[in-house]
Order: sequence, then C-alpha cells, then structure tokens
Amino acid sequence: MPHRSLPLHYATPPELRGETAGRRPVVIVGGGPVGLAAAIDCGLHGIPVLLLDEDDAVSTGSRAICWSKRTLEIFDRLGVAGRMLAKGITWKVGKLFHRDRLVYQFDLLPEAGHKMPAFINLQQYFVEEYLIERAAELPSVEMRWKSRVVGLTAAPDGVTLEVETPEGCYAVEADWVLACDGARSPLRKMMGLSFEGQVFKDRFLIADLRMAADFPTERWFWFDPPFHPGQSALLHRQADDVFRIDLQLGWDVDPEEEKKPERVIPRLRAMLGEAARFDLEWVSVYTFQCRRLERFRHGRVLFVGDSAHQVSPFGARGGNGGIQDADNLVWKLALVLRGAAPETLLDSYDEERIRGADENIRNSTRSTDFITPKGPGATLFRDAVLGLADDAPFARRLVNSGRLSLPCALDGLALQTPDSAEWEDGAGPGLPCPDAPIREPNGAPGWLLNELGHDFVLLVFADSPADLPDCAALKALQHHPAGLRELVVATDAASFDGDFAVLTDAEGLARRRYGGRPGSVHLIRPDQHVAARWPVLDEGAVWAALDRATGRAATPASAAA
Repeated sequence: MPHRSLPLHYATPPELRGETAGRRPVVIVGGGPVGLAAAIDCGLHGIPVLLLDEDDAVSTGSRAICWSKRTLEIFDRLGVAGRMLAKGITWKVGKLFHRDRLVYQFDLLPEAGHKMPAFINLQQYFVEEYLIERAAELPSVEMRWKSRVVGLTAAPDGVTLEVETPEGCYAVEADWVLACDGARSPLRKMMGLSFEGQVFKDRFLIADLRMAADFPTERWFWFDPPFHPGQSALLHRQADDVFRIDLQLGWDVDPEEEKKPERVIPRLRAMLGEAARFDLEWVSVYTFQCRRLERFRHGRVLFVGDSAHQVSPFGARGGNGGIQDADNLVWKLALVLRGAAPETLLDSYDEERIRGADENIRNSTRSTDFITPKGPGATLFRDAVLGLADDAPFARRLVNSGRLSLPCALDGLALQTPDSAEWEDGAGPGLPCPDAPIREPNGAPGWLLNELGHDFVLLVFADSPADLPDCAALKALQHHPAGLRELVVATDAASFDGDFAVLTDAEGLARRRYGGRPGSVHLIRPDQHVAARWPVLDEGAVWAALDRATGRAATPASAAA
C-alpha cells in the first residue's frame, strides 16, 4: 500500500523471559479501530491495559471509511479527531441517481454550530495509525504485536488466555477480556457462541483506485446505472486522491475471479470512461450480513464491535457502531474496577448496545432489501418509488440507499431516570449530548462537548448567580462513589464569581439544544449521554439518579431483566 505504515515490531514478552507479569485488569484482543479506541479509553481512565494483536501492521485497503459525527466526537475525546479531520475528506451532501437521472439530494448537517461535521471519509489504515500513536503516549497502555490468542479458559473471577508468538506460547491472566477481534472472532468460536441473523445472497465488489478526478466531495449512489445495468453502484472520495467504488455483482459470481484486475478494470472503465487514468490499489468482494450474538457479555468476556454484531456496509454502521460500543463500555468497566459500581453495571452494556446493534441491523436490512430487491414484486415497488421520487416528497422518504449512521438513544433503559416534570424540548434522558459553541472561563472560544465526558457532570443552566444551586448540596453530591463535577452554562459569565466553572453560551445554542432554563440541571454520563434532568436541583433526586446510572440501585427495568 502506498501509505505510511507504522513499524509495529514484535518484542519478546516478559512471560517468555521467565519474568512474572502478574494478573492484568483488562486485556483487549484485537488491534483494529475498536480495540485501539477501547485501549486508549482505558488508558485515559488510568486502567492498566494489555492489547494483543496477531498481526504487526495496520490494515490493508481502505475498509471502514465513513466516520460519523458522533464517532468523531468520541475520537475527539480520545485525542485523535484533529488529525482525522486534517487528513480526511469532509462531506455532508449525498446524491442519488436512477439510471442517468438525479432523483434527489440530501444534506446531513443543515445547521451550523457543531464542532464536528456530519461525516468524513478516511481510510481505516490512517485511523489505525493515529490510534496506535495516541495509545503509545499513554503509560498504562501496552501493545503487543504478533500475539495470537489460541486458547481461552473462563472462570467466575477472571479469564486465562493462551497467547502464541513467534518464540512460543505463554499464558496471560486477566480480570476482564474485551473481544475486539473482528467478524471472524476466534474468541467467539473458542467459547462456542453462535452468531444469529441473516446472510443476503448478493455480492459487492469494493475497489480503491487512485486518480485525479473532479468529482465533488459527495456521496453518489446509482440504481440501475447505464454503466452497470440492472445493478447498483456507489462512489466516495477519500484522502490522497483515492476513490472508493462499490459495484453490485449478484450472487452467482466467483468472488476470486471478480477480484482479478482483468475483471475489475473493464467495470471501472465502463463507469469512469475509457480515457480515465487510475491506479488500482485494493480490491475485495463482500457479502451482506446482518447478524449478532444473543448477548455481548459472557461472564468476564465482553464482545465489542464486529465480534458482537455485523451489518452490511451501506449506511456506515459497522465501524461507527463498534466505536460507540467501546465508548459505552469502558467507563462502566472503570467504575467496576475501582469499586465505585457493582459488577452488574456491565449488564447494561448488553442492554444498551444490543439496542444499538438491533437498530443498525434493522436499518441495514431495510437498505439491503431496497438495494437488492428479492423477486419481481419488490423490484417493481422499488422502481416505482424511484420513478415518483422526482416530484413526490413521500416517495423520497421511501428511497433507501443506506440510512446513514446515527447515535443510538438510550431512553427508557435501566440506567436513565425518566423526567419527573414536563419539558417542552431539548435533550432528554438517554439522548446523546448535543454540541454547541461556548466561551471558556478564560474567554477563549470552545465547544461544549469538550467540557463533557470521561466522568459524571452536573450541567447547570443559569442567567445569574441567583439561579445556582445551593453550594452545600453540590458539595454533598461530590461525595458520591462515582464522583461528580459541576459545570455552569450562563448567558454571560462576567457576573459569576470563582466558585464555579462557568461557560458562556456564546450563541444561545446550548440552552436551546438542551431545553435549559434558569436553574435547571442535566446529569451527564461519562459517555456524553443525558442520564437525567430536573427543572431545579434536588439533592436526593440527583443522588438517586447517580445510583441508578451506576447500577448501585435496582430499577424497575433492571429488576425485570
């Protein structure tokens, strides 16, 4: 591959040098984006973590390329989003064609006032490079390459892994294991776990090609294009003049034959024109699959990303969903490890991320059914919808070329405290926190999400100091085992003294997006989701909501589960 690749060298582990390494709090198996993100998050929480990967190189081919706004916000908290934005291709407009006709176009982020764009396109190998370099900056993160897990023994209080290296095998004991080892997950197979769902009888060709072209930075999708009749096609621009092209092939093809240059290049020339000049970088053939484990937590082993669930690539839900898995899990694991929450808190990872996986599978399945209709009736319906979409808004809503990734809402699940009062609008319990421009206490411009996350935050909205809660109540809440810090969002910070960290709501967007009013408070989870909100501070209610959000109190939902 023509990109810069990191030197990921195998080093003799201490276990093979006769040294005693001791039991590990967390071992992560798999060094792709999901495993690396989880390792960085563990490191930021001060958890000593060992990451094992069977390879010693970043991925070949672009693989996951579309990174959503919510995922970029997570990467920003982990310290890599800046590099990704600088290198990646930012886009928010998509266009959909039927044959040679533009059916409609859409804008994924029509409003301003967000730090992160709707999507960027960036090849997976760049993302892995940035994550590896960030992980290397954290002293509590250890990465070992050429280390393949070949055995697993689970016990009620931990897991023992057998690791194979070029110099021999050794054992690692861990309190917790995160299986981030991909769609073919060896750990899943070692534990005899079934992967239930649907495999769609269709195949798609992925081709990365480098070329100088004037295609706009947009997502283009074709149904039944003249250059590929009866099938579908997708075009994305990536960094460094690399383009991703997906071409539907049908089920009755030989995948190995279709990957050969003599088969690929004529298809690309039909699409781009005989005069097009390009270099073919990477080719793969894939099959749609929408499947998941029945449960993601199995004792002390937790499955994360593709090892837990798979979706078709249209909609960019695979990689984004995996990063959001890690974001949901690590803060809970950190609380359990430091004794601030019971082990049962990790059951909420199952509950919350199974909802996310099911949502992704549902949307992905619907997209697949529309893109590859099964039978003449389904094809007739799809073509009728595409024919009407020019002029009929209702038909445009039925067109489905891949509903693009959105964060999962967690409302109604066990950790969230429902509203006890009426709210007109704004981000309620379970919703991901919206961003907004703010001015920091020193007057510098900033963003609200940069002030949230990693720990629990009580977000207070105020117009004046008179709107602030009682200081004694806030100090009492700080003694909760999970910890809590306060943050004030005000229309103007000038009138507040130094007892509080006060952010200025620069454009009034924070108040509007949260539905904040003077004296109201939002309890924010470490993964930047709203846990609860109240029109005024009630010390007992906040303490109870913290107990609920950390699994320290039984709730009707958790008791039923």
